[in-house]
Amino acid sequence: MSSRSTVAPLALAVGMLLVSMVSYQCGASLAKHLFPLVGAQGATAYRLGLSALLLLLWRRPWRHAGRRDWRALWGYGLAMGAMNLVFYLSLRTIPLGIAVALEFTGPLALALFGSRRWLDFVWIALVVAGLALLLPLRGQLHALDPVGVMYALAAGAGWALYIVLGKKAGATHGADAVTLGTSIGALLAIPFGIAHAGSALLSPALLPYALGVAVLSSALPYSLEMVALTRLPARTFSTLLSLEPAIAAVAGVALLGERLSLLQWLAIATIIVAAAGTALSVQRPALAEPLAN
Repeated sequence: MSSRSTVAPLALAVGMLLVSMVSYQCGASLAKHLFPLVGAQGATAYRLGLSALLLLLWRRPWRHAGRRDWRALWGYGLAMGAMNLVFYLSLRTIPLGIAVALEFTGPLALALFGSRRWLDFVWIALVVAGLALLLPLRGQLHALDPVGVMYALAAGAGWALYIVLGKKAGATHGADAVTLGTSIGALLAIPFGIAHAGSALLSPALLPYALGVAVLSSALPYSLEMVALTRLPARTFSTLLSLEPAIAAVAGVALLGERLSLLQWLAIATIIVAAAGTALSVQRPALAEPLAN
């Protein structure tokens, strides 16, 4: 019985994390459908603005006074806002699965930073190989848009900052860090959305889609990931998280009609293997604050 009682909560946590990742990529796919109407900037404003509103109503962080280290919190929130904005800008011109794979290089670089073991250099080599297959090299048959690639890599850098600053903010603000950070990120994203889309953001016809993006991309996956994180070992969590580029690629094919070449699928697979290998071989506690993207 004790074996069953141990396996059941773990299986539930794994299921929650998988649902979280699928939810996030479905939300990104839905957001991409909004691009022709409000642009990537408007979709980002919808996502962070409505997510912040939902989280503020749910968490009510104003009840907890006397918090300190607002600089880390503001850095965390601004990193979140910038990361989301440039990631959505990348989706305008490159497929979802490729954008997520490129974005994943940020946390990977952070996890491998300062490594001196030979095995870590194997994972670095795999990342480099994956990037070599994905980057828009001259003469490549289906070269990716270089601007979209740069936006996705910038999102990866933002994700790395988000992890570092998120750990500091979380140490001071606890569970309220996500709510407050999302609100700060919304303050950054909303002006860009208004500047690009203007009054189109207020269209009642778009509100259901905007709420769908907010719930699927932030409110639901963040909540599920928080529960999974408390029930799964850090190594297991990080290894499962490495499946995200594959889930994103499948979502792009199924929901957006995107098509990837065999080389692009191979590139995504090499980055997934590098992410899983890094998670399995890391000796210290996981760096990642998993509430990403």
